[in-house]
Amino acid sequence: MSSEINLPMPNPTAPLLAADEPPAFLEIPSQGRSPFIVVADHAGSRIPRRLANLGLPAAELERHIAWDIGALGVARRVAAAIDAPLVAQNYSRLVIDCNRDPQVATSIPHISETSEIPGNMNLSSAEIAVRRAEIFDPYHQRIRERIDEKLAAGRPPILVAQHTMTDIYKGVRRNMHAAILYNRDRRFAGIVLKMLRREADLIIADNEPYFVSDETDYTVPHHAEARSLPYVEIEIRQDLVSSDAGQAEWAARIAQALKDAEREFTAAHARLKS
Repeated sequence: MSSEINLPMPNPTAPLLAADEPPAFLEIPSQGRSPFIVVADHAGSRIPRRLANLGLPAAELERHIAWDIGALGVARRVAAAIDAPLVAQNYSRLVIDCNRDPQVATSIPHISETSEIPGNMNLSSAEIAVRRAEIFDPYHQRIRERIDEKLAAGRPPILVAQHTMTDIYKGVRRNMHAAILYNRDRRFAGIVLKMLRREADLIIADNEPYFVSDETDYTVPHHAEARSLPYVEIEIRQDLVSSDAGQAEWAARIAQALKDAEREFTAAHARLKS
């Protein structure tokens, strides 16, 4: 794909999102006493209208380069099952990646996998700033507020970041069904990994094919690790959750693993304090 496609030249000082477009994030509140907060950084594939699909054909926006296929369906069901609030990004990672530090070059990618993103080339500082101000910042502010609310209520939260991954990446088949990811803190993630591995016919990877890092991730390092909160990041292979039935099956599996892990984690924490 050539980057020479002629795109409309938006006014960099104008609002990015029109009044009739969805806000940066979807939120499903919960008044339950669950410690969990579920987030989905790559839930949506929308492109703000003024960005003209970033110069991409519609078929590209249905691919994994634009969003985590199946992640929102799983996250909705998990949040309902564990009585937790859900905060999910409405807009495509191609507009601005809500799981990348804005200072990192891939925050607004020029190439995703092998596809050039014409609408992300040669952006001015003002164009970059408006994407952060209207999409990235409101999403993370809402996550921060949800965490603050639970802390203020005396219920330290556990962050659950839901993602999905392709079954084939650059021609290589992934044999794992799902993966548990973490960075410096394995306390809670390790227990979730153990719970999911109770099903002997499942391959649940440990920090593969990705791992959380300050360079490649934002949500976990900034919302969980920076505040010493337990967390887990979950990846599910997309071919397993591309249907409603697959999403329901995996959501039930994950919800049960989270509940069991939370009981074990809480009991272990209580023993350490006693």
